[in-house]
Amino acid sequence: MLKYNICFMKRGEEILLLNREKSSWMGCWNGIGGKLEANETIRASMIREIREETGIEIDHLQFKGMITWTVDEESFGGMYVYMAEVPVDFEYVTPIRTDEGILDWKKISWIVHPENHGIATNIPHTLPMMLKDAVCYDHHCMYEGSQLREMVSHVIDARMEYDDHLLHEYLSQHGHKQFTMA
Repeated sequence: MLKYNICFMKRGEEILLLNREKSSWMGCWNGIGGKLEANETIRASMIREIREETGIEIDHLQFKGMITWTVDEESFGGMYVYMAEVPVDFEYVTPIRTDEGILDWKKISWIVHPENHGIATNIPHTLPMMLKDAVCYDHHCMYEGSQLREMVSHVIDARMEYDDHLLHEYLSQHGHKQFTMA
């Protein structure tokens, strides 16, 4: 099982993002998320993280796959990715300062702008696919230090959200030998 999760909450043409005050991605805008706890399902963990970080109670999430990464061809990590959509008139006034950082609604066009250097580097590449495609992906990012050098996206089976055997098989077949099983 992967250790982390992340959610991109959409309201019209905006996404609720967090400017992180802690590593990783300190000082960058990123989705809402965190670590899975022991004996917690992936979906339950995401619902908990959204509630803890935003105070928003959400029960409808769309599983979008995973973002995995290797750093310097050695260190492997990954997170499960979700999208949540709230109505355009959903009232959630930002910016809001939290223990994790600052929450704010950001326009999708700003998030994916090629000159935006204040956002986690994989988001401008992965978010458009998550927004338009119904399928799930493993967006595998290869970093040299903190620089994104390459990203490869593979369609994956959505059942990986619930099926540890499928997840393990996929990660093993795609050379992600360093992943952690919980």
